[in-house]
Amino acid sequence: MAKLVQKYPNAIGLIVLAAVLVLISLNVQNNYILTILIFVAQFTMITIGLSLLMGYAGQISLGQATFFGIGAYTTAILATTFELSPWLSLLAGVLLSAGVAYLVGVLIFRLRGHYLAMATLGMNVILFLILSQEVEWTGGPSGFRGIPDLSLGPYTLSSDIDYYYVFWFFTLIIIAISLNIVNSRVGRAMRALHASEVAAETVGIDTHTFKVRVFALSAAYGGLAGGLHAIYLGFISPSSFSISLSIELVVMAVVGGLASVWGALFGVGIVMLIEQYLRTIVKVIIPNASGEQEIIAFGLILMLIMIFMPEGLFTGLVSAIRKRQMNRKLPAIGDA
Repeated sequence: MAKLVQKYPNAIGLIVLAAVLVLISLNVQNNYILTILIFVAQFTMITIGLSLLMGYAGQISLGQATFFGIGAYTTAILATTFELSPWLSLLAGVLLSAGVAYLVGVLIFRLRGHYLAMATLGMNVILFLILSQEVEWTGGPSGFRGIPDLSLGPYTLSSDIDYYYVFWFFTLIIIAISLNIVNSRVGRAMRALHASEVAAETVGIDTHTFKVRVFALSAAYGGLAGGLHAIYLGFISPSSFSISLSIELVVMAVVGGLASVWGALFGVGIVMLIEQYLRTIVKVIIPNASGEQEIIAFGLILMLIMIFMPEGLFTGLVSAIRKRQMNRKLPAIGDA
């Protein structure tokens, strides 16, 4: 078994994760917990795309909520206003998100560093304004309602447990695809791009094309999550796709470990766990605590994580375990 784990760690990891998810579904009856787990799956999809873009390709993005919103509103408008099949609407949302990212990426990836970060942030601002102002199409600040559920033949998916399986099914597929990418020739090219664009170009890598394609892929992940989000809730509004969400997604990716697909899942889980319990903990310590104090406490926790584990919690823990294993194998000084 140990040899199998060493030889196929990612495959074993996916099987274990799938088994754990099935066990949870069979034993958890609380709809609130199921909803939290659905949101974990949703944000994991987006964060994995962000990890590929930032952690592997080395490109900054502070606007991933843009593609989350494009996917959500495209799915909602097509399925409701044009009465298209929710599945086809979902696919259209994914394709439009990737297409917009590709077109925008051709232009903005001529920028680097802080300029690139500001450009991606600008995308989010533009989308938020469009969603808020185009009331006829988007419903404006009041939101968009009446989005139909998905269906499989005669069966309509309507319960939390139904969407729990749908969200995690797509999340597992995204994890598998992303692991395959980072362990392939493309993944090695992305690492070379991250290390040095000049060196990557020297060995024949078309760095601009790689950056745009990874950006489009990360946007497709975000568009899929957004479409599922719209269908699951049946209601969306511009406030769900603001700059604050883009920043939170970056935090999730950094906490888990930017250059790690599994770290994205870990980071989302940790951040959401902190968010869920932080309010209660702060209220116990400071009975009259305000929302601002909770934000300060959240910021301090993240600062401590970044100070003591700058490579991220998941990556840091894996590195520590491997280092300990190596130390056990090495003979002590003087032994022979």
